[in-house]
Amino acid sequence: MTDEILIQRASRGEPGAARQLYRRHAGRVHAVVRRVTGDEEAAGDCCQETWIRIFDNLESFRGEASFGSWAHRIAVNTTLDWLRREGPRRSREGPLSETLASGPRRGDALLAARLERALDRVPLRQRTVLVLHDVEGWTHREIAEALGIEPGTSKSQLHRARARMRELLPDPSELAVGGAASRPTAGPPTQMDP
Repeated sequence: MTDEILIQRASRGEPGAARQLYRRHAGRVHAVVRRVTGDEEAAGDCCQETWIRIFDNLESFRGEASFGSWAHRIAVNTTLDWLRREGPRRSREGPLSETLASGPRRGDALLAARLERALDRVPLRQRTVLVLHDVEGWTHREIAEALGIEPGTSKSQLHRARARMRELLPDPSELAVGGAASRPTAGPPTQMDP
């Protein structure tokens, strides 16, 4: 069943249709929210608020973009609202979450875990700009409008976030599966035949 049919049915109050829409798109919504907040508990709160907004505004969905894109945009906007409201009050000095934003393929698990841990250590405003620009594909103008900053500030925050990620991540060759990070620690590394 297509999203369009599910939207029509959910708009008429069919709970099964709403559940199916949720199941189809919950992973992507959670992933973006988790990346921006850097915190699993906060992501849960933002996701709940996002889905309330989605279903409250379902009748306003015009179909100009896919439902997934529309829901994604609501998720980002809800998270930015939450960060403005709650972000300054929350301390990020607690233990880092070991959960991943979304289930990576098995071979990518080490890389995904390292990227998530590094991203969690980037300051909130820088992380937000980095995720919106590099992961979500927003322009600096869109980020500036959403965050209430100048485009130049967005560019500067992105530069700082990328520099911080470079500090936090090991050499890229060590991130690859089978790279130095996955070598046994006992004995010297072996040389591979060409």
